[in-house]
Amino acid sequence: MKLQVQLPAVADAVRSYPGDVPTPGSKPLDSRDAPELPPALTADRCVVGGVNYYVCGKGPPLVLVHSVNAAPSAAEMRPLFNHYRRTRTVFALDLPGFGLSERRDLRYQPRLMTDALHLLAAQVHQRCGMVPMDALAVSLGCEFLARAAVERPAMWGRLAFVSPTGLSGTTPRRGPPGSTREKPWLHAFLRSRPWEQTLYRGLTRPAVIRYFLERTWGSKSIDETLWEYDVLTARQPGARFAPFAFLSGALFSQDIHDIYERVSQPIWMSHGLHGDFKDFRGKRLIHDRGNWRTTVYQTGALPYFEVPSKFCADLDAFLNENEPIAPRMSAGR
Repeated sequence: MKLQVQLPAVADAVRSYPGDVPTPGSKPLDSRDAPELPPALTADRCVVGGVNYYVCGKGPPLVLVHSVNAAPSAAEMRPLFNHYRRTRTVFALDLPGFGLSERRDLRYQPRLMTDALHLLAAQVHQRCGMVPMDALAVSLGCEFLARAAVERPAMWGRLAFVSPTGLSGTTPRRGPPGSTREKPWLHAFLRSRPWEQTLYRGLTRPAVIRYFLERTWGSKSIDETLWEYDVLTARQPGARFAPFAFLSGALFSQDIHDIYERVSQPIWMSHGLHGDFKDFRGKRLIHDRGNWRTTVYQTGALPYFEVPSKFCADLDAFLNENEPIAPRMSAGR
């Protein structure tokens, strides 16, 4: 079934919803009275195992994985999804707990997110055949994609990491396999009543979402359509569960340096120099690894929004190289 995104309707719903200034007796932001969330992308939409994904186009498969924050979704992938639908079969998922995927009250950890990618990979192979899937992920999504590629290397092709987490600072992240950076006391605090709803209300006010997008961009010139969708997706039932896991560190892998070193596929890493996400001192970890390369842009953390032509040209050059992909065998799921 083809579902169309009605962007004016999204904007009208955001501006009419009384969520920015709480009033006595007002409903929680993630309330069943919130405006219905429309699809983030103009494409066929499918749901498998509670995971929503969009698919469009013809050609070799390309999987897009969004970041994680207080209000993420596949809407973050719109410029790339719309560009590559002309030449590839493009898949973009909403990770569990976000967008139009299920938002149940459960433990959100890297294992759940990685398994969602394995689930999507099976759907990609059903549609496109048993060929290695190229993929691009953003920020924390890179950790999930890297783990999926390590666990099932034969399924994945070339990997593009945009502003990947786990490479800031100089602290080694070589914890036990599968360990996370969760602070249980912080997660318990965030989920405690009566301030659970109040905290999430404050984190997802439209002005606050705009503030954090400006810090992501490193300027006030954010993508307004993305802001409008972020505001609306933060108002859906169950919207607070996965973001609180993110804030407590439960979605960050404590063993990510070992995971990054074990990825055998060709990797193109890119990042910007503006905004809050510009510390990549940890990339010295991969400087001498022959399958990694890096491009730096004079942008914020999402260069494909700011310099789409240049970014897509660089991504095309990487994806279209003739270097063979021969992933090593890897133990795991």
